[in-house]
Amino acid sequence: MKRVLIGTMTHEVGSFHPMHSGYDEFHHLWGQDILEAFNGGGSTTWGAIEVLKERDDVEIVPTYAAWMNTTGGLVEKAAQERMIAEFIEAVQGESNIDAVVLCLHGAMAGVDVHDPEGDVAEAVRKHVGDVPITTPMDLHGIITDKLLANVDAISFLHTYPHVDGRETGNRAARNVLRMMDGEFKNPVTGRVKIPMLARGNELMTATGKFGEAIRRCQEIEASEGGIAAGVNIGNPFTDVPELRSNTIVTVDGDQERADALAHELAEFMWEHRNLWFADLTPMKEIVELSENQDGLTVCGDPADSTASGSSGDSNAILKGLLEHEYSKSALVPIVDAPAVAKAFEVGVGSTFTVKLGGSIDTERFEPLEAEVYVRALTDGEHGGRRGKVPARAGRTATFRLKQHTVVASERPAATTDSTFFLAQGEDPLQYDFVIAKSPNGFRIFYQEYANQILYADVPGSTSADVTTLPYKLAPRPMFPLDEDVEPGF
Repeated sequence: MKRVLIGTMTHEVGSFHPMHSGYDEFHHLWGQDILEAFNGGGSTTWGAIEVLKERDDVEIVPTYAAWMNTTGGLVEKAAQERMIAEFIEAVQGESNIDAVVLCLHGAMAGVDVHDPEGDVAEAVRKHVGDVPITTPMDLHGIITDKLLANVDAISFLHTYPHVDGRETGNRAARNVLRMMDGEFKNPVTGRVKIPMLARGNELMTATGKFGEAIRRCQEIEASEGGIAAGVNIGNPFTDVPELRSNTIVTVDGDQERADALAHELAEFMWEHRNLWFADLTPMKEIVELSENQDGLTVCGDPADSTASGSSGDSNAILKGLLEHEYSKSALVPIVDAPAVAKAFEVGVGSTFTVKLGGSIDTERFEPLEAEVYVRALTDGEHGGRRGKVPARAGRTATFRLKQHTVVASERPAATTDSTFFLAQGEDPLQYDFVIAKSPNGFRIFYQEYANQILYADVPGSTSADVTTLPYKLAPRPMFPLDEDVEPGF
């Protein structure tokens, strides 16, 4: 029997989030519990397990898994060190390993640890030795020299919004098996570093220009000797020393080919760099457009995206709706633990004055004082995206504010589909206007229902206008943060 080790550590950090992520905000699993929790679903971990289970001659060796259901701020020093130690300890408890699949996101970072995934990959490589290691990874990951030096191939997501997690795990697992079986004898990787941050609708792979680059990656992977190819655009909100975009191509035994293909992809991305910007609409115009549009308006809030590393406590769109006297009904998610606590004190059916929003990111948002009616209180648990483990938004209160509904939770919740809202008894499709705290991921669910989709030009720690963000560690010069940036390749 061949023993293939798997481990998972995923978190997408927003460095400009004012709060840090603690150990207890993560799910943690060890050993066989991982196989049960990730049985089915759309995660890269399940995709890898699914392929490995097909082989009668392969024993899956699950070690450690840590993840958050949403994104968050930099991981606290003690929490980050503990998770890395637990991961490494679990790996070192296993021996006679023939191959490894590390399921990583790539955009994890701690207060004092800029490259936790690289540290884990280095420790795993040191323990298992010269055996194949592959990793499925988000195309928004941060690719460091250390990480790349310790894995044989990275299989990046090929869709944005992301719908191919399972398939990406499949690809990574098939690659590691083909390496283990000797079909791929000498994987070599070409990588081009691009001094560029990318954001915007042209990155949507089904409709935007970026899709052309991804389809070229897929052609490379399908070619003879092709192993893995991806365009990694990083996470613009993870402010670390190796933040940038990259093109990464792994082929069997031909370094010159790998380098040339990576360079070809990099040239494409740089040539079209002026397309990688978001189209944002002022709130006054959003209100006018929604008033004059029948059916559902979905308003993306990329600046306060709980899918990208924000705090989730922005009330900017809600304030805009009230200021411009929006007359229809809106469904508004917000992270506000103090408001939730007060709602639990007064109980369902009570009316009271509350300060909504601005409880976390106090530099960007002023609380909105309003009279609300408490419609519902829940524990905030709802269906998770990774198998059987539920998502946890903390205690949650549903308020009626004039004709609008505000769903406040103690912790961030994913608002890219209806799951969280339905768990609180609210169907977003019954409203005229819904806020999705996401740049584009919500389109997977809402595209078929929305009469129009708009993106609000409001402030936030994950603003699509990256020039407004206070970078401290990212390498410079960087497009579009600086003028006259030369690509260097």
